[in-house]
Amino acid sequence: MEKDEKRVEELLMLKTIAETLNMGNDLESMLDEVMKKLLQVTGLTTGWIFLINDKGNYELKAEQSLPEGLCYENKKPMCEGDCWCLERYRDGRLNRATNIINCKRIDDAIEYGWGDTENFTHHATVPLKAGDESVGLLNIGSPFKTHFTEEELFLLENVAFQIGAAIKRVQLSENEQKLALLAERNRLAQDLHDSVNQLLFSLSLTARTTKELTSEPRVLDMLSMMQELSQEALMEMKALIWQLRPNGLEKGIGYALTRYCDVIGLKLFKQIQGVGRLPHEVEETLWRIGQEALNNCKKHAQIDEVELSIKKKLNQVDMMIKDQGIGFMYDSAPNLPSVGLASMKERAEKLSGTFQLESQNNRGTTITVSIPIR
Repeated sequence: MEKDEKRVEELLMLKTIAETLNMGNDLESMLDEVMKKLLQVTGLTTGWIFLINDKGNYELKAEQSLPEGLCYENKKPMCEGDCWCLERYRDGRLNRATNIINCKRIDDAIEYGWGDTENFTHHATVPLKAGDESVGLLNIGSPFKTHFTEEELFLLENVAFQIGAAIKRVQLSENEQKLALLAERNRLAQDLHDSVNQLLFSLSLTARTTKELTSEPRVLDMLSMMQELSQEALMEMKALIWQLRPNGLEKGIGYALTRYCDVIGLKLFKQIQGVGRLPHEVEETLWRIGQEALNNCKKHAQIDEVELSIKKKLNQVDMMIKDQGIGFMYDSAPNLPSVGLASMKERAEKLSGTFQLESQNNRGTTITVSIPIR
């Protein structure tokens, strides 16, 4: 009778988790909620989920009740380095739920004195799969628990299949949204080019032609002003079209920013090393930050030359944009002096990167961005 009640409880738990996974669209909040429910029903205390890409790079996506030793320096032990479960995952030995003898991250926390491990030493490891595709790992355990029964592993494996399918569903949905956004940007860029861009060009041409039909000084001045304003608006429109559809980004971030300098009339001195192809999100972020920085050089620095440096290291890419213009006083205060600069900082930090601004009156401005490559 007790066994039947336990089976009913497990089925109810699987149903609840399935409902949570089916309704969720935000990956992090969905996985956090599932982890809470899984721990509640199994009676275990600690768990975490790694998402792993096709290159074997991992990311901590959800966690519950990590011991102090694993929370050291904003969960650094969970976000860096390798462990036995990841090694088995990458070399193909981890195909089903299994007992891990003990947790290497816990061993490191003890060795380096990162904090109390709260008697948590072992965990079960379960691969997260969507069909034949592996997408990550579920690790789960409790203090003093050093072994999981076959029944426990079977239950965790069933949950892991549900989680894996849900992760893949959300990832596909996010990719569809990105493609839809890209298509809409391309449509808007084409519409602006075909309509507003052509009207501004026509206005500039009309002003220039009309100047030949009059000798009235005041009229000539107004026509000249109209021609200058239309040319300036035309330049702004070209820059806006590039914001919506960066021409040349498919050839790399260095090429795209070089082309953009040509469009807005900046002479570029560049140094690009080892960049090649970057992950799409990293490349897009560098493009948006670089574009804003170059626009600021053109509009505010009162100089037509700018330096660009992009260097890729093993797991990081650094970009620096520097001008020798008029600059401005900035004392490293937490609040950046403009919405554009704040937006650049937010873009970098969204990918766990850093943004630094240095500027002084009559000594130019330097922007430095570093973004990790997972």
